Amino acid sequence: MTAKEEQFRKIVDEHQERVWNICRHYARTEDDIQDLQQEVMINVWRNLDSFRGEAALSTWIYRIAVNTSLTYIMKENRRSGFNLSLNNQSIEHLMHEDETEQKLETEQKLDAMNDVINRLTVIDKLLISLSIEKVSTREMAEIIGITEPNVRTKLHRIREELRTMMKGGTNESI
Repeated sequence: MTAKEEQFRKIVDEHQERVWNICRHYARTEDDIQDLQQEVMINVWRNLDSFRGEAALSTWIYRIAVNTSLTYIMKENRRSGFNLSLNNQSIEHLMHEDETEQKLETEQKLDAMNDVINRLTVIDKLLISLSIEKVSTREMAEIIGITEPNVRTKLHRIREELRTMMKGGTNESI
């Protein structure tokens, strides 16, 4: 096995789940998500020799995933198909084994949150999805190609917008 193959296998092992999480926000079906994830990994493989180490490897991979996903949206003409869906892992801390009524209320809030998030622009959804993945604002800035203060400002504005939209839809704050 070559050094490039070993490096690629390590990348796949370490970043496959995060790439999947990005892809699922851009594709509608499980098959489309898998295809998009595979396309991202192909692009990582093709460009692995050009990685200069100027940014963290994870940031470089996120950037490839985001760019590949945006190209996918444009190619498939599915701009409206970019849906941010919170899965059990990203909301695990909200779900308790308490009473069924509490679970139902939490699920209703999450459904409302998904609806509100999916009304955002593509870039705003991207920033929120990276925030959910706990990507630093520095990395977000590198991935999207804007300044870190701009990322912080946008995230603040997006969160305020989400709070306002949630209050309007459910009379509750996020």
